[in-house]
Order: sequence, then structure tokens, then C-alpha cells
Amino acid sequence: MTTETKLAGKRILLTGGTTGIGRATLAALAGDGAKILTFGRDPDAMAEAVHEAGGDVATVVADAGTREGIATVFEAVDRELGGIDMLVANAALGAQPVHEMADDDWRYVVDVNLVGYLACAREAILRMAPNGGGHLLFVGSISTEIKAEGESVYAATKAGIQAFAETLRKEVADKNIKVSVIQPGSVETDMQECTDDEKQQAVEEQKMLHSDDVADAIRYVLTRPPQTDIVNLRIEPRIQKTS
Repeated sequence: MTTETKLAGKRILLTGGTTGIGRATLAALAGDGAKILTFGRDPDAMAEAVHEAGGDVATVVADAGTREGIATVFEAVDRELGGIDMLVANAALGAQPVHEMADDDWRYVVDVNLVGYLACAREAILRMAPNGGGHLLFVGSISTEIKAEGESVYAATKAGIQAFAETLRKEVADKNIKVSVIQPGSVETDMQECTDDEKQQAVEEQKMLHSDDVADAIRYVLTRPPQTDIVNLRIEPRIQKTS
């Protein structure tokens, strides 16, 4: 018999908890009794997400794409949570092809989608290692596999996360820190360039996942027994567009 890891009382930092997958994950983890800190740039959206989730949730206004923002977040982790047991790195931005974006804009996407993940992981490891370990979970994307036209910048950041995570897990295994990646396919989030009605239709036709489907996968990975490390979990709608 194996025993699930219980989330009740776990100190979890969730990045990007105000919309889409993050918002659904916030509700799922709060429902399990986790002690959560989440953050974003929009205090109104954050307040709505926290109200919807209920539970023990602390918030801070910060930007995942800046050094100052990450410093602010981990000051709040220490103050509000008193440490960290799990990191769910989910904050991400969509992007256009690199030649169709202003220089500052594509660089900012890389700072949020990739550098922000690395920075959060570093700060989490520095706190987890002296306290017996923890779990780092990164939300990636199947874009790194399918390489669809129009997603060059986005796919580059997600491929970086994949390589980072799979290498990092070997570097922190002796510190009792798990590292996992979730690779969602198409999800009906704000990142999709279609109307709400079109997204709903795509979900009904099993061409897009609902955000709750991915949140459920995240919860599954976090609750595996201590001896079980899910390295990579790819979750797609039944009819996934691959180009």
C-alpha cells in the first residue's frame, strides 16, 4: 500500500494564480487545505481568484518578470508562509513570432516564462534544502514538442523549462527535492485567441481542455507518495491540434 502526500497544511507558492490554469489550481489546492501564497500584477483579478478559491490564501502584488518582483514574492513567502514545501510555477505569457514583436516585448516574455521560473526555483531550493526537501512543479507546454507555426518565442521558453527541470532533478535529488513538469495541450484560457463561446465549443468537442483538467493533473502529481517522482506528465484534449 502506498500513501498519498496530503496537501493539508503544505506551504505552497503558486505563481500565476489569478487566471486560467493558475486560478483553477488555486481553488483545487485551497480546497485540500494547503496554505498558499499567490501573486500577480492585477490586484482586482487576484482578489476575485482568492474569493472564488476560499481557504488559506495570502497574496502579494508582484511581477514575475523582474528581479524586484521575485524578491518581493519570497519576502512574502518567508513572512506569510514561514517557509515553502512546494512551488507550482505557472505564470506565463503568450507571444507572437519573434520578428513580429518589439524587442522589449519578446524579452519580457522570456523573463516571465523562463527566467521567472528559474529564479523562483532557485529561491525555493535555498529554503527547501535546509528543511528536509520539497517539490518543484513547473507548468510547461506541448508546444515544445509540436513546434506550431507562430509559437517560436513561446515554444523556446517552454523547451527551456523542460530541459531545465529534467536536468535540475538530478542536481537536487540528494536534497530530497522532487522536480516535475506538466505539459498541457490546448486549454481554454485567456491565452487563446478566440472568443469565450468558441473556447466553450472547443471544450465540448474535446479539442481543448478545461483549466480544471490541468489543475487536477497538478494536484495528482503533488499528492503522489514520497518515493514516487512524476518527471513529466503530458495532458491533452482527446482531439489535439498538433500544427
